[in-house]
Amino acid sequence: MDAPAQSPEDSRRRELGAFLRSRRERLSPSATGIAAGQRRRTPGLRREEVAMIAGVGTTWYTWLEQGRDVRPSVEVLTALCEALRLDAAETRHLFTLAGRQQPERRAVTPEKVDGPLLHMLQSLVLQPAYVVGRRWDVLAWNPAAVAVFGDYGMLDGDARNIVHMVFTNPHHRRLLVDWEQLARSVLASFRAESAKYVGDPDFERLIELMTRSSPEFRAWWPQRDVARKLSGVKHVRHSIAGAMAFEHMSLSIDDGSDMRLIVYTPLAEQNSIAKLQQLLLEALPAERRSA
Repeated sequence: MDAPAQSPEDSRRRELGAFLRSRRERLSPSATGIAAGQRRRTPGLRREEVAMIAGVGTTWYTWLEQGRDVRPSVEVLTALCEALRLDAAETRHLFTLAGRQQPERRAVTPEKVDGPLLHMLQSLVLQPAYVVGRRWDVLAWNPAAVAVFGDYGMLDGDARNIVHMVFTNPHHRRLLVDWEQLARSVLASFRAESAKYVGDPDFERLIELMTRSSPEFRAWWPQRDVARKLSGVKHVRHSIAGAMAFEHMSLSIDDGSDMRLIVYTPLAEQNSIAKLQQLLLEALPAERRSA
């Protein structure tokens, strides 16, 4: 007689149990302050030891490893992650297998754009691009972004924030065609992405600053519009090149941070590609331009 087919849910529970067991068996008792003793037949920790450290029942934890239909809460999963000393990637994997949303944690370390991302950013020669952090501060950019949007290196602190630039930077405001439509879209996307940081002092300070500095922000922020627009077309009115059009895309950096890579691809519309090439050529030193 054929064995009953395993459902995707059954397979996921089995994989969850196997993952927990693999992490338990690799963790030495001494790493958790447990005396190893002389007669341990189990590699790593015993099930009852993990259960004790995590503050859950041994029988319940055993069922979890066995792939039974038990549904751990977010709090229990968090306790198991701490008990098993899981790193960020392992924690995400465990929550995914358990079918739970991992609780968001506010980053407390300084945001840093690492070498590989910087190298990719600089390789986008004909695509203006920059990296923004969790609060939409511009952290890194390439020469094409400078040619189109201006030199971010000339801005300090809050002035290098996307929301701040859109609402209070006169140069940036003149640059953007259909400014009101774009500004409302930026604000709605910022509110949606910043929901996980409600109460964060850095966010609260920026919002307070924007409320004081921009009448439009002050009027629109209380409306609580939300949106999540990751791509679209942006038209700019460049002071030298004139009208230009770009298709833009926001890409998440899959490293556990809330950093994003924003890339603008020039369109054939308004002869934007040739105009960008000319702007980049004019930005080169005279000796390189004539080489």
